[in-house]
This record gives sequence, structure tokens and C-alpha cells, in this order.
Amino acid sequence: MRKFTRFLFAGLAMVICSPVFAMDLSLETAVEKILDESQDMKKADANIKKAQASLDAANANRWFKLEASATYMNLVDVHDPFSGSMNMKLPPQLGGLVGSFMGGGTVSEIEMPDNIFMAGVTFTQPIYTFGKIGNAVDSVRSAIKMSETSKEMVRREVRYSAVDLYWTAKMTDEIVKLAEQDLKSARDARRNLTSAGRASRGNLVKIESDIAAKEISLSDAKFNRDTAHRMLKILAGIDVDEEINLTTEFPDKFADLDVKKLTTTPEWELLNQQIRMYEKSARSKRDGALPTLAATASYNYTSITNSADTLFDKEGEQSAYWGLALQVPIFSGGINRANATIDAMNAEAVRQDLDKSKKITTEKYNTAIQQYNHLRGNLATLQNARDLASKAYGFSRQRFIAGQTSAIELADASSGLYQLDMALLNSKYKILMAAESVKKLGE
Repeated sequence: MRKFTRFLFAGLAMVICSPVFAMDLSLETAVEKILDESQDMKKADANIKKAQASLDAANANRWFKLEASATYMNLVDVHDPFSGSMNMKLPPQLGGLVGSFMGGGTVSEIEMPDNIFMAGVTFTQPIYTFGKIGNAVDSVRSAIKMSETSKEMVRREVRYSAVDLYWTAKMTDEIVKLAEQDLKSARDARRNLTSAGRASRGNLVKIESDIAAKEISLSDAKFNRDTAHRMLKILAGIDVDEEINLTTEFPDKFADLDVKKLTTTPEWELLNQQIRMYEKSARSKRDGALPTLAATASYNYTSITNSADTLFDKEGEQSAYWGLALQVPIFSGGINRANATIDAMNAEAVRQDLDKSKKITTEKYNTAIQQYNHLRGNLATLQNARDLASKAYGFSRQRFIAGQTSAIELADASSGLYQLDMALLNSKYKILMAAESVKKLGE
């Protein structure tokens, strides 16, 4: 029994002390996962398929149309609706005339067949539409290019958001580390103060106040970290209960940006294609007032009998034709011109949007480059200031241990170091996001 108890406690200890493995997540892996899970990307793919289906619909107008029709009719005698065949009584004069043609005698009435069946097939192939179909197809092709360019825009936006989310989560990790170190330093100062003998009441109150404030700061930092990690896991399709370890670190140095003058962007390409789409659509609608030349052919079959049972017992009448047809619209109330004008005005509105986008996007692109260079140029100075603050805190800490300075001076040195650590971290984050802005706008 004792051996079993010892084994049980040993097993529980192994379970309790076993390490919890966290999932390693690099920046590029996180971006790929978020792109795969993005609903916006899936919607962009659906829009491309929709545009391609529109092209199939537009091209369908180039092909022949084959139409079939079948009709059955039963004639009804109004005076006797439930009788069989319809009988027509003839005057004696007309009856004698009809009888003479039929070989003699007088015909008093004629039986009219009341079952009629008609079937036919019609074939039509457009030959020349004077630009109506061609311009409509070109308009849809521009729409497809628009959807493809729109997908690239969405991809860049999603990537930018994913990178921002990753570095934000990584920054919260670093802030937690800074807050833990800051709190540890304050607790060490309290321990040094109390272990030296009778502590000054003013110094002790000041340190206790700093510890309380830093405990709150650490709690806030951990809450922000958990929130950022949870959002990152949700967008990346990772279980929210799974621990993650962000493996990509903030770099210490940043290289020069390899940038060129901004000549085109996905947004500009989309707007250009939209202008082309409206212009081609306007031409297609304007050409709606022009004729259409088509080849046509038809076959028809007709059978007339007294009874529906004998409708197909004998050969009916057959007819067929083929030829060319020129369909000329004469008057449509001006609808073609009106629709073409609407598309032309839409194209002009997009052209104005393109001019505005070129000005704004170029300014954003240049500003992102300037911000990157500006922050990168100040990074070394900021790093040096942080190192000096660390030395100043070390001197103040030694003096405090020796009883040569107050807790207020120590708190000021600690606060200065913490603020510069935060400033350095924030500057690195801004440099990385400035570089990402340049990629999003002009890559």
C-alpha cells in the first residue's frame, strides 16, 4: 500500500511538473495562416469566379441559338362544344359546285378536322453585330482584371493587418517583460531597505506606493498581452486555448529601403480597368442602335386530323427555309443613347477618383519612406539614451543600497529607464510598420 501511495504521488508530481509546450509562431507563418483564414480573401476569390461567369454569359451571345416549339390545338364548335369533328353546312349552290369538283352529286356539309399539331425548329447565328457583342465582352474582361486587382489589394491589406497584429502582440510580450523587471527592481529596493535596519518611513512609503503602481501596470500589461494573443490566434485559425510563442524578434538594426518612384499601384490599375470597363460598356450600348446581320434557318411540321389518335398516322405538311436576316432597330425611345451616357459619366467619375488617388497615395508612400528614414536615423541616439538611463539607474540603485540617496531619486531613475525602454520598443514597432506601409503601397 505504501509503495502504491509513493508511485501515485510520484505520478502526480510528474504530471504537475511536466512543461506546457507552446506553439512556435513566426511572423511569416502567422501571416500565411491569417491569409488562409481571411474571409476577405475568400470573398475576393468568389468575385473573380463571378466575373469569369459574366464573361461566359457575354461570349454566349456570339454562338448560335437553336429554339424548338410544339403546339397542339383542338378546335371547338361553339354551338356544340362536346361534339367530335366540326361540320360546316354548305348552301345548295356552293354544295353543287363542290360536288362537281369531287366527281358529281351535291355536298351538303363538310367535316372540318379539329386536331392540329405543329412543331418547328429555328436556328439563328449572329454574323456581324457592329460592335455590340465585342465591346460588351471587352467590358467584362476589364471587370475580370478589376476583380483580380482587387484581390491583390485585399491581400496587401490583410497582410498589413496581420503584420501589425503580430508586432503588436510581440510588443505586448516585451512590455510584460519590462513591467516584470520594473516590479522586481522595486521589490529588490524594498528588501534592501528593510534589511539594512530601521528604514526611513518616507522611503518605505514611497517604495510601497511604487510597488502598488507597478503591480497594476504589470496586470494591465498581461491583460493587453492576452488580448493581443487571443486576437492573433482567432484570425490565424489557432485554438484560443493553445499557448503560442512568438519567435520573430524585434531587430536591432534596419537596412536602407530599396524603393523607387511610385508609378503604379493595384488601386490605380483597378481604377484604370474600371474606366475601360465603363467606356466599353458605353460603346456596346451605343452600338445597340446599329443593325445585326445573322444567318437563320427553320423547319416546321404540321398535322391536321379528325381524331387525336390518328394525329401521327399519316405524313403531315413540312416546310423549311434558310437565309440571311438583317435586323434594324428603328425606334427605341433613345434608351441606347441614355444608357451610353450613364456609363460615360461613370467613367468620368472614376477618372476623377484616379487623379485623387494618385495624389493621396503618392503622398502616403513618400511619407512612409520619410518616416522610416527619420525613425531609423534616431534609433541609435534613442538606444544610447536608453543605455545611459540604465547606467544612471545602476548608480542610483547602488547609492540607495548604501543609504546615500532617497527612494524618490531611485524611483525617478527607474521611471526614466522604463520610459526609454518603452520609447525604444515603440520606435522599432513604428519603423517596421513604416516599411510594411511602403510594401503595401508600392511593392
